Amino acid sequence: MQNYTLSQIAELLGAELHGDGALEISKIATLANARSGHIAFLANKKYRPQLDNTNASAVILSAADAQYYSGNKLITANPYNSYAQLAQIMDTTPASAAKGIHVSAVVHPEACIAKTASIAANAVIEAGATIGENTQIGANCFVGQNASIGDNTKLWSNVSVYHSVEIGCDCLIQANAIIGSDGFGYANDKGQWIKIPQLGSVIIGDKVEIGAGATIDRGAIDDTIIHSNVIIDNQVHIAHNVEIGSGTAIAGCTVIAGSTTIGRNCQIAGLVGINGHIEICDGVILTGMSMVTKAIKEAGVYSSGLPHSSNKEWRRNIAHLRNLPEMKDRLKALETLTKSLNLDNE
Repeated sequence: MQNYTLSQIAELLGAELHGDGALEISKIATLANARSGHIAFLANKKYRPQLDNTNASAVILSAADAQYYSGNKLITANPYNSYAQLAQIMDTTPASAAKGIHVSAVVHPEACIAKTASIAANAVIEAGATIGENTQIGANCFVGQNASIGDNTKLWSNVSVYHSVEIGCDCLIQANAIIGSDGFGYANDKGQWIKIPQLGSVIIGDKVEIGAGATIDRGAIDDTIIHSNVIIDNQVHIAHNVEIGSGTAIAGCTVIAGSTTIGRNCQIAGLVGINGHIEICDGVILTGMSMVTKAIKEAGVYSSGLPHSSNKEWRRNIAHLRNLPEMKDRLKALETLTKSLNLDNE
């Protein structure tokens, strides 16, 4: 692990240094858990009181918060972004594959592997597959026939990339993700399901991150498309022929049904369900547990998930909900009676 002086960090982040530039920093930590030699950050004002008791050797904060901390500090316009940049600089995550091709890897002679690529133990690379420069293929990964993986992309263990899938450069795919599996396409003939071969593929742009256990189905006829700079969390399912615009973020356990188009720079929270064959425009934010059943044509924040309540309150509300049809009929009868009385008084 490499240590950095505070002045080095300030220069790397383009931050304004206040304090001892020669101070050595060995680790990033939270305000609450930091110790000597650690650097912390303040990105949310609700944690401002922790500045009084933190043991951090330095803190990254904004100009607005600088007055609340008298110790060594780096002042930046966006402390959270600065923390993210510093985390990349001080990242200690190991490679997913050792340099070169492991002796137990099975690489078809007709695969094209860049000289700087790394293939870990028990990985299988099939005929016609292309692996780019400095790309890492983790242990037990499968890369199917004619699949293409660009430069500087990293696959952790047990990732399956089906035939003819295209993955761009600088992508990160976490363990057990499955890309290019069959979409859920069937016809029904008098109760018997007839499988429809999925003839499309999956096309993934550059700088895309895909979480552990995520599944992205190949297209039925056309391709499933994930544009560049999309981030997808763990356990997300993306069905066949979905298209996701650049800059969109999708949190864990969200499911997107087939042939849906999601615009650019959307934010989709966890456990969201999105119906198939609809379009969501750019700049949409969906809060947790929302259920989207029709197109969204205007940017903004949308919600439908119910926040938690006490069991007693929830049971009472459910009882009222069950009585809604009766209440509707009673209200309609009352409106009719009121209208009749008004006519009689005219």
